[in-house]
Amino acid sequence: MSKVKRALISVSDKMGIVEFAEGLSRLGVEIISTGGTARVLSEAGIAVRTISDLTGFPELMDGRVKTLHPKVHGAILALRDDPSHMRDVEENGIELIDLVVVNLYPFGATIAREDVSLQEAIENIDIGGPTLLRSAAKNYRYVGVVTDPSDYKLVLNELETNGDLSPQTRAMLCVKAFRLTADYDAAIDRWLSERLTGEKVLRLKYCKGQNLRYGENWHQKARFYKDDQIGESCISNARQLHGKQMSYNNYLDADAALEAVKELDDTIGVAVIKHTNPCGYATGRVLRRALEAAWQGDPVSAMGSIIACTVPIDLSTAQFLKGRFVEIVIAPGYQSDALEFLQQKSKDLRILEVPPLGSGGRRGHTYRHIVGGVLEQERDLEVWDKWEVVTKAEFPQEKRALAQFAWKAAKHTKSNAIVLAREYEPGQFQVIGMGAGQPNRVDSLRKLAVTKARENLELIYREGGSDLPWDKYFRREMSKVVLASDAFFPFDDTLVCASQHHIRYVVQPGGAMRDKEIIATADRLGISMVFTGMRHFLH
Repeated sequence: MSKVKRALISVSDKMGIVEFAEGLSRLGVEIISTGGTARVLSEAGIAVRTISDLTGFPELMDGRVKTLHPKVHGAILALRDDPSHMRDVEENGIELIDLVVVNLYPFGATIAREDVSLQEAIENIDIGGPTLLRSAAKNYRYVGVVTDPSDYKLVLNELETNGDLSPQTRAMLCVKAFRLTADYDAAIDRWLSERLTGEKVLRLKYCKGQNLRYGENWHQKARFYKDDQIGESCISNARQLHGKQMSYNNYLDADAALEAVKELDDTIGVAVIKHTNPCGYATGRVLRRALEAAWQGDPVSAMGSIIACTVPIDLSTAQFLKGRFVEIVIAPGYQSDALEFLQQKSKDLRILEVPPLGSGGRRGHTYRHIVGGVLEQERDLEVWDKWEVVTKAEFPQEKRALAQFAWKAAKHTKSNAIVLAREYEPGQFQVIGMGAGQPNRVDSLRKLAVTKARENLELIYREGGSDLPWDKYFRREMSKVVLASDAFFPFDDTLVCASQHHIRYVVQPGGAMRDKEIIATADRLGISMVFTGMRHFLH
């Protein structure tokens, strides 16, 4: 027989409530209800006792005052093992309530409408509901509190099987109720603060916190918290299939890797990430070839890297990693033999499976902490605003796909970023030189990107890439690459450096004070240049 004798039900979201109340009634639980909920249950043939009958007091002010009564909250808050509490219950004719089922007025949905009035928003601020929830949650050892229709089945099953709710379920429901009221109050605070006083208030909620092995450095403690509202394919939603626990830096690098390959989600693509920069980035006819090309972009840096793929990993791709040390592999799936191979490769290799890359959409904001404050901005989800050839030399149509690939790579490279990309086989692209994080843009090109491109081309040349003399081969290959810069050129020195290394195609956002001079220099040097109209600084 159920130990729950009496339940108070008052819900705005009536999904599943009739079936739930029917189940409680079958267990002999008396149902007390209010207003519209009582009407819905009565029309379904469920015996319902009104709140007014319990309190001996009518509902007032169009339902604004219904449950704010000592006979309601005394019935919920009474400690059943406290003699003085139980004496008060008896002396005041209080009938104990063992289960509170409440969800709240839809304040969030109401304020989401652009045309909502202040009065309408205020009328959707629930008072009695949160009070009931807080009372029941405070006394969770004796009173079950249910806020989510998805928990109805669990509650009924336990009552049917055990006659009561387990301590674990009571505790879980308690936390869920306090979290709901906290979120509800936070939403009211944010909206009314801006509407009534003009003050913007930021309240963020992350949950499911877990300790990490260490922070950015060994002496720093760290935790990871999850946004439980995210539906997007992301590292927060990844399932770890194998390997050591993720570290703080692992999360940063894995996030960077997945965000980079999302730009390639309409192709077979791979990002190889080191310290959040794409030291390798490529597409391919098959995944194995894309991984080979990405790895070739910087084989030294690729050791100890994080690899993300746009498509499920097959055995051939997994076998490429034999004898190569990587920290993490990320993909939207693994063929069974590939997964087995990777698991046997290393007990420490972290294998992460994410939902398909296009699932859940891409939206939201990013937050960056500084000492004593937080910066908020929209995520940088756009790629270009326009594709405008600004030079006398036309940008060849056959170079456009390569240029767009290079531009995507530059978007995910730390500023000041310069990327050199080439078409290594028909329709397939790879980054062969990258300069990241430099205080000036010309050094990113001259000291890093060109140097790395030279190393990679020399390796290809030594492996039998051409019958031409090396200097002619280098000139020819560099004349085919596209240079992408994440921000405009403040001076023409980067263009002059590019020309000195035989580069003829450039993509940049434009927008500098000296754009006309930069274009004139490009024309003088015979460089074809595109303006995208969109900068991609990344700090």
